[in-house]
Parts: sequence; C-alpha cells; structure tokens
Amino acid sequence: MSGALPVNIRLLLIDDHTLFREGVVRLLHSEPDFEVVGNVGTIDEALQALRSYEIDIVLLDWDLGEENGKQFMDRAHAAGFQGKVLLVTGGVSYAQAAELLKAGVAGVFMKHNSPVLLVQGLREVAAGKVWFEQDFIQKAMRSARTAESHNRKFTERERQVLSLVFEGLANKEIADKLNISESSVKAALQQLFSKTGVRTRSQLVRIALEQYRDQI
Repeated sequence: MSGALPVNIRLLLIDDHTLFREGVVRLLHSEPDFEVVGNVGTIDEALQALRSYEIDIVLLDWDLGEENGKQFMDRAHAAGFQGKVLLVTGGVSYAQAAELLKAGVAGVFMKHNSPVLLVQGLREVAAGKVWFEQDFIQKAMRSARTAESHNRKFTERERQVLSLVFEGLANKEIADKLNISESSVKAALQQLFSKTGVRTRSQLVRIALEQYRDQI
C-alpha cells in the first residue's frame, strides 16, 4: 500500500537520564511498528549499539552529561551511520540547534510536548519527512545566519587592503603603503575573496560596495 509505514522501525534511545529512557521505552514498546533495540546513556555505548544492530532512527538528547549531541553526530557519521536522528531534548539553545541542523538531524522534539506527538514525530521521520516546530526552526536558522554573518566580518587588516584595492593599487603598492609583505597582502585578499564568495578584484570591489558597505 502506497505511503504505508515501515514495519518494525528500529530505534536507539540516547539519554543520560535512566528514568526518562525507561518511560520512553515503555511508551514505544506499546506501539506495534516500533522496536527499541537499545537505550543507552553515553556516546560510547551508543556507538557500540550502532555496531551491533541495524538502527533506523536515533532518539538523541543534546545534554549527555560531559558529552553532547553534536559529539555523537560527529562520531556516528565518522563510523558510517546513515540512519536518521531525532533530537529529543528539554533544553537546547537555538545556536546549538542550528549546529545540529548543519550536522543533519531529521528533527527536533521538545520534551515538554506530549507522548502522542513524539510517536507522530517518529513516524514522520521514519517516512522520510522532517519534524520541527515552525517557531523553533525559524529561530534556529536566524541564529545560523547571525553566526555566519559574524564569521564574514572583515578584520582591520582586510579593511585596509580593501580600501587600497578601491584606489586601484597593485599588491606591491599596497604592501608598501601598509609596510607589510606582499604575501600578507595576498593572504588578506584571499580571505576577502573567501568571505565575499568572489574570485577577482573587480568582483570584490562590486560586492563590497553592494553588500558590505557597513564594513568598508
């Protein structure tokens, strides 16, 4: 039947609170299409479970004591895990959520929501969809854009070099003006190219005037 749910969706639960894990396991065991093949409290235990079982979805808490969800994502991917990950958390910042989005989580489920909603979210993820509260995903992406914008700010040296590029000076002339080496000028230019996404000096001048006037 088209659109039918997979039978025996194999789940791994990673949370450092035993009481919470046991409650979720009881909930999921009552659902005929779920099979909880492991519930663990550390990343090392989780990786061992991934080596021992075929896992369709990992239910992952962000705060794992001295570890966190991003560390699991990095190590799981390095180990070849290709299943889906649903972050199930009671507290994660929007910046952390943005970091996990980049790492490839299939959704974020807040622990204050109902068990019925968790079951629905898992089935959506198993069917290849994503599960995010709209407000949460908007704020997470806003955080990611803010961080990206911060990373693209020009340094004082880059602004000095850019200012002299506007004057049409060659690399050696810029180096003489700033009393630095020509290789330092080239390095600053490469950083400017990288931050603005351009390849030539003329493109750099145009994009700087259009999009980075506040940094000139």
